[in-house]
Amino acid sequence: MFHNFIALVENLGPLSDLTSFACSSCYTKLNIIFQKCHSLPVIYLFLKDYRRNHPEVTVLDPPDAIQLVHNRQSMLQDVADLNLSNAYGKVGVPKQLIFKKDPSSMPDALNKAGLRFPIVAKPLFAKSHELYLAYDEFSLQNLEPPLVLQEFINHGGVLFKVYIVGEAIKVVRRFSLPDVTKPELSKNAGVYRFPRVSCAAASADEADLDPCVGELPPRPLLEKLAKELRRRLGLRLFNLDIIREHGTRDRYYVIDINYFPGMATVHHMYSNITWLLLW
Repeated sequence: MFHNFIALVENLGPLSDLTSFACSSCYTKLNIIFQKCHSLPVIYLFLKDYRRNHPEVTVLDPPDAIQLVHNRQSMLQDVADLNLSNAYGKVGVPKQLIFKKDPSSMPDALNKAGLRFPIVAKPLFAKSHELYLAYDEFSLQNLEPPLVLQEFINHGGVLFKVYIVGEAIKVVRRFSLPDVTKPELSKNAGVYRFPRVSCAAASADEADLDPCVGELPPRPLLEKLAKELRRRLGLRLFNLDIIREHGTRDRYYVIDINYFPGMATVHHMYSNITWLLLW
């Protein structure tokens, strides 16, 4: 067990500085590198090199594994491959299309993918929680690729954020996009921007919700899903955004995966991070 925490990189410098720092005596005593700087190229290269040269040191979490969930083209693939179904429910992913081409080719691509409006549009790389809800193809073409175009599934306006820290799981309710009815679909047009859907300020845990909407997913289903994704993704600190299809009791969809999300409003999760580091 270790007792000291060392700030590895307080002021980012060139990769050569980090490399020489990694050779210093303090690094020979490390047990774990706990980091959230993976999106910076200099840190990404440093962590990959350090893991290769020091396999005895655990890196939470491996930078290559994190990159997979930062790219929405690969983010949900393991959930789709898992195709989890048991007595407690079925977990899948929405239909989606990765669009990188000239926007004028979008209508044909949508038709081939079987996507119908409204459509959720997200940046291909998950650097923010911003998304768009598009009601027609002409408006959708105004968004700049690369994009992930995802079918919109009515879910009662509530999603479940499932926080996973090692083997610990915590679920909270957050308000989400409202359902879209057929009359609304026929009347609405354009693209609507949602900069911070399901953020901490949108907590629905204390709201007076219809039980059919607010009931949490069954614990055994979430435990099975979390266990499989920890193994497949190679991550120990992440969260899943899950919705239940409105009008069903057991049909769930994972719509996003976030690495090391903010947990300030999630009770007891920081203590779970401490146990993960110590044990």
